[in-house]
Amino acid sequence: MTKKIIITAALALVAIMAGLSLAGRGITLKGSDTLLLLGQRWAEIYMQKNPGAVIQVTGGGSGVGIAALINGSTDVCQASRSMKDSEKQKLRDRYFSLGYEIPVAKDGVTLYLNEKNPITELTINQIKDIYTGNTTNWSQLGGPDAKIIVYGRENSSGTYVFFREAAMKNADYTSSMQSLPGTAAVVNAVSKDVYGIGYGGAAYAKGVKELAIKTAKGSFKPTTETVKSGQYPLARNLYWYLRGKPSGEIKKLVDWVLSPEGQEIVKKVGYFTIK
Repeated sequence: MTKKIIITAALALVAIMAGLSLAGRGITLKGSDTLLLLGQRWAEIYMQKNPGAVIQVTGGGSGVGIAALINGSTDVCQASRSMKDSEKQKLRDRYFSLGYEIPVAKDGVTLYLNEKNPITELTINQIKDIYTGNTTNWSQLGGPDAKIIVYGRENSSGTYVFFREAAMKNADYTSSMQSLPGTAAVVNAVSKDVYGIGYGGAAYAKGVKELAIKTAKGSFKPTTETVKSGQYPLARNLYWYLRGKPSGEIKKLVDWVLSPEGQEIVKKVGYFTIK
């Protein structure tokens, strides 16, 4: 009984502190580089429609956002991967809560190629072999005799973690991979490198070729149909994480993000609606 009273008091204190914090600086969103564009667009339109509302959006990667959620320096963590059990444990140790997960959009992690690269499709195993360093020349895949230049994300990125789990079956990345600080940097590098390959969110695929992934059921690029049906092998949810169930101004924002109007913005930015 005493423990229950202590936990209830702690949660109430967290809520009061969160309310005082919001009164001073508005709502803060931090984390996923994949979600940065979408979070910024949501914030811009929400503030236009709600005079007086203040929303600050910053990136840094899903890992950075989750750390900020745990240390209390952000209200909302934007994440392109699920929280790990160890991260939830840290939240529980500090706030007596495992956090509150809200899927806000869907994505298909996209493989980017230079537009001059003749390769159009690869299997997941072929992609894995590129990123583990087992395949190093495009000629091994039916392309030109040229070294494959591998681009990826830093290990604080949720996409780095998701791609390693879903495409590489938790194998180690090749030491020759050039780790870049954001998806825009990956796209920029591949757009200038005829023999480059990179990966990232579907919304960033501008000025590069989207690689189709070949499966036993066909060859698929990330589209509304293939991502929602799961035909595209690298489909995933994008999340907001909170320290507890949303309330007050944060709940109003969450409700709007999940509304038809908020989800329409998901499509305009280049991702896929959650329903």
